[in-house]
Amino acid sequence: MRIAIYGRVSTSHQVDHQTIEQQLGRLSAHVHAHAAEGWILDPAHVFRDDGYSGAILARPGLDRLRDAVKGREIDRVLVTAPDRLARNYVHQMVLLEEWAQAGCAAEFLDRPMSDDPHDHLLLQIRGAVAEYERTLIAERMRRGRLAKLRAGLLLPWTRAPYGYRMSPDRPRDPRGVTTDPAEAAVVAELFALYREPGTSLLQLAQHLDAHGVPTPSGTPRWSSPTIRGILRNPTYTGQVYAQRTRYRAPTHRRSATHPIGRPHGSAVPQPADSWIPVGPVPAMVSRVHFDEVQAKLATNRSFARRNNTAHRYLLRALVSCGCCGLACTARAINGRNFYYLCSGKGHSTFSHRATCCPARHTPANQLDALVWNDLCSLLGSPEPLAAAVARAHGGAWLPQELLARRETLRRAQAHLSQQIERLTDAYLRAVLPLDEYERRRRDLEHRMQALADQEELLHNDAQRQQHLAGVVTSLEAFRERVQHGLANATFEQRRQLVLLLVDRVVVTNDEVEIRYVLPTSPESEHVRCNYPRPCQQAQFLNPWGDGSH
Repeated sequence: MRIAIYGRVSTSHQVDHQTIEQQLGRLSAHVHAHAAEGWILDPAHVFRDDGYSGAILARPGLDRLRDAVKGREIDRVLVTAPDRLARNYVHQMVLLEEWAQAGCAAEFLDRPMSDDPHDHLLLQIRGAVAEYERTLIAERMRRGRLAKLRAGLLLPWTRAPYGYRMSPDRPRDPRGVTTDPAEAAVVAELFALYREPGTSLLQLAQHLDAHGVPTPSGTPRWSSPTIRGILRNPTYTGQVYAQRTRYRAPTHRRSATHPIGRPHGSAVPQPADSWIPVGPVPAMVSRVHFDEVQAKLATNRSFARRNNTAHRYLLRALVSCGCCGLACTARAINGRNFYYLCSGKGHSTFSHRATCCPARHTPANQLDALVWNDLCSLLGSPEPLAAAVARAHGGAWLPQELLARRETLRRAQAHLSQQIERLTDAYLRAVLPLDEYERRRRDLEHRMQALADQEELLHNDAQRQQHLAGVVTSLEAFRERVQHGLANATFEQRRQLVLLLVDRVVVTNDEVEIRYVLPTSPESEHVRCNYPRPCQQAQFLNPWGDGSH
C-alpha cells in the first residue's frame, strides 16, 4: 500500500521549534509499524507546509498532495489530526470526498476514522470547534494588537520606513526608533527639492540615480512610486500612525500579458481622522513643509497622463508590446501624429529596463481601424463565435456521439455484471475454490469501477455540452442585438464595446494579436473581464493589415 504523510504548522514560532518535524516523525513511525502489512512510504510522498494557515486550501504542499492523489499515486494519506489538514470543516469534507473519489483513504493518528456515523459526527464537531478556536484567536489577537497600538506600545510596521532604524532589543517599541543620518539627509533633500516649482517625481528618481544613492529595497534604480511613498508618509513629521490604510482584495489582474499567479491586494488610504496615533519618533521634516508637499502631490495627480483625454484613442490602456511585455501608452507627436508607444522605450528610471525596447511606434489610427473592422467581422457572422467557444472549452462531442458512448458503456457494464453472476454461481456449485473466486471477482470489480469512472467523465462531458449550447445561444442573442448598430456607432459606443469584448491587443513588429473576451451570459455583458482569475476567452491572431481571424 502506497502511503503519503502530511504535516502543517501555521506560525514561524512553530516552524522554529520543529513541531512539524515532530508530526512527520510520528507519521513515519506509524508507517514503519505497519511495514509488515505492506505499507510503503516513498520520500517523494512526504508533504509539508511550513507557516501556512489551515484556514485556506492554497498551500504548496497540500496542492502537491492533491495532485498526487488525483494521479492515483497514493492509496492512503496519514495526518496527525483533522485540524492539521484544514481548520474549516467544509474544507475537510472537500478534501476527504475528493480523495475518496480517487480511491484514496485518509487516516488521522489522534482520532482514527471509520465508516461509523458517530465518527463522522465527531469529525464534524472537531472541525467546527477548530474553526471556532481559529476565529476566537484571530479576534483576540486583533483586539490585543489594537489596544497596544492605542497605548503606544506597538509599532504598526515590522519594517521601518526609509531613514529609520528599529532597536534590535525592542524591534516593535516606538521608543526604540532612531534615524539613520545618511538616509535622513536623503529624505530631507527629497522634501526640499519637490517643493521647488517644476520638480517631478521622475526628476527626483533620476537625481538619486545620478548620485548613486542606494534604493530602500536594493534594486538598481529608484522609481516614482517609491519616492511618492516616502513623500506621503506622515511618519517623517515625527508621529507614527496606525490604520492609515485598509486592505482590499484584488479586483483585476496585474497584467493581461503575464501568467496568472496569486493575486495581490491593494492598500486603500483611509481618512486622516480615522488614524490611530501610536507615538512620537524623531522628525525629519516640519509639518508645514509636509503639508506643502501633500498639496503639490494632489495637484499633480490631476495632471497625470492617465487623466489626459484630450485625444480620442479607441484602444486606450488595451495595447501591449509583444517584444517586452510592457503596456503601450497613447502619445500624440506634434499634435498631428498619434501612436501607441511601448513604455520600454522611455527612460530606464521609468521603464525599469536596462535597455531600450526595439519595438516600433504603432500608428494609432491604423491599429484602431484594424481592431474595429476585425470586431465587426467577428460579430457579423455566427460561425467565428461558435468556433471560439468550442476552442475555449477544448471541443465537445456531438449529441449522437455522446449517446453512442453511453450505450457502449451500458452494454459493457451489463456484460461484466453477467460475468460476476456466472462466477458466483460457479463458486456456489463448488466449481471454483474460494481463492480463485475472490481473485477473479476482484478483477471484474476493478473493471466495473473503471467503467463507472468513464461513465462519470461522460456525464460531465454531457453537462459541459449542455452548458456549451447555452453559451452559444447567449452569444448569438448578443451578436444579433449589437450587429445592427455597428455601422452607425459613435466613438463612445465603440469604446464601450471594445472594453467589453477585447481583453488585450498585443503588437509584435508587424503582427497583431487580438485577445477577445466572450460574454457567456446576459449578466456578463455589463461587466468587463478584468478579474484576477482566468476569464473564458478565445484568442484570434491577426497579421498586420489583415482582418481575418
